[in-house]
Amino acid sequence: MYLTQGLHRALQQKPEALATVCGTRRHSFAQLASRVARLAGGLQGLGVKTGDRVAILSPNSDRYLEYFLAVYWAGAVVNPVNTRWSAAEIAYSLEDSDNRLLLLGDPFVAMAPELRRLAPGLRELIYCGDEATPAGMRSYEALIEQSAPVADARRNGDDLAGVFYTGGTTGFPKGVMLSQRALYVNALTLLSEGLIKDRCVGLHAAPMFHIADCAFMNALLASGSRHVFIPSFTPQATLETIDREQVSAALLVPTMIQMMIDSPQIDQYLLSSLRSLMYGASPISEALLERAMARLPGVEFVQAYGMTELAPVATVLPPWYHSEQGRPAGKLRSAGRATFCTEVRIVDPEDDRELPRGEVGEIIVCSPSVMQGYWKKEKETAAALRGGWMHTGDMGYMDSEGFVFVVDRLKDMIVTGGENVYSVEVENALVRHPALATCAVIGIPDPRWGEAVHAVVVLKAGASVSEDELRAHCHTLIANYKCPRSFQFVEALPLSGAGKVLKNKLREPFWQQHSRRVS
Repeated sequence: MYLTQGLHRALQQKPEALATVCGTRRHSFAQLASRVARLAGGLQGLGVKTGDRVAILSPNSDRYLEYFLAVYWAGAVVNPVNTRWSAAEIAYSLEDSDNRLLLLGDPFVAMAPELRRLAPGLRELIYCGDEATPAGMRSYEALIEQSAPVADARRNGDDLAGVFYTGGTTGFPKGVMLSQRALYVNALTLLSEGLIKDRCVGLHAAPMFHIADCAFMNALLASGSRHVFIPSFTPQATLETIDREQVSAALLVPTMIQMMIDSPQIDQYLLSSLRSLMYGASPISEALLERAMARLPGVEFVQAYGMTELAPVATVLPPWYHSEQGRPAGKLRSAGRATFCTEVRIVDPEDDRELPRGEVGEIIVCSPSVMQGYWKKEKETAAALRGGWMHTGDMGYMDSEGFVFVVDRLKDMIVTGGENVYSVEVENALVRHPALATCAVIGIPDPRWGEAVHAVVVLKAGASVSEDELRAHCHTLIANYKCPRSFQFVEALPLSGAGKVLKNKLREPFWQQHSRRVS
């Protein structure tokens, strides 16, 4: 199994069919394959060798897809960078994974000097934007034009395909190592679930650095479908593009669905081409689903649950359970059932003993899509992959029909707007402020983002600081979405007999009216 296989198949069967649409740029599969082979040659000419990591920091575009394919084609390893991270977080991931080459898009050109300073290992910056190439960088288009095509390396199976960084329980991001097989199997499971229809036109509105859109991209590639790109999600751009390009499938998080269907402009666009809408990161509320179904009649809604370490999908809730006929089955609040090639269990977190149906425990997963491990983190890898099963850190139960219901988190993580935030990352940033003695960060319910980051802080004796000052301090160290949206000043944090902060006590007032501790 190799991730360029779908491109070879499309090149053989329909070379002149439209493969990519990005603004005014349109490329056939033949043109896409030619550009990929030449870009791969250019990367090799710059010294990229088998297994080397190549990073990209860019908005969505057709060039982002070409990057993925060309890096695989060259025999190297992708490293998509979270566009919402601070320069310090980005530099850490680049240095940690020993990246020597970075593709840089327009919004991040101004960050280049700081990245060079913080990540001295960077040898080459390739500008993949649409303006004049900045001084000190190579031109993406010139690299393609001036390079000869090379043969596809066809790395496959257990060969490392990508290092995808996610939040870390130690306060530093962890690089999740995913093989060619893991990513390809996950793409095939999405096809098996019927999420990609024949002659599909797929929209990349969710960020392409995220593993969810990567899985969607791989499924579109495997099926020879058309890719349509917008730089980033906005309700109007999404609606306009669905109408103009006759988009039939999209991947969005629930907050994006809410913003789109509540947009005042929605009635200005013809959306009848849209047939499938896959969402993840959190269950969709019944109220939002009702509004979405009314606004988008004929669209099949599909929930996918998983995590980066699973490449990423583990369970799927199919369209029927979202429909008016299927909703009385009572599965809408579930995360669905194990997808193809995947086994899911609910176990006791203490001894991994499988629990009876209906009893809450940790959700663990066994699949060809499970990660190879965390980059350079053997201890964390061993803990996560005990017995060959990925321990998700999510708490839930399974009903008699195999449906998984997520109810809480074993690990100290918040999911806000589809992004994972580890509390310790925020706490480490907060306590660097001289006014703070200590702090605890928790997730609290939020109607728009699912969960919001909330900080409970204890000041040093005689110190004072405002919420705005603390928030501005955090912005210099971590991504905006990780920064606390609200603060609570207390005299002391509740502690256990062993001196551990009792976060359950801090969370209780916010979640007591909810049936589960996640949103």
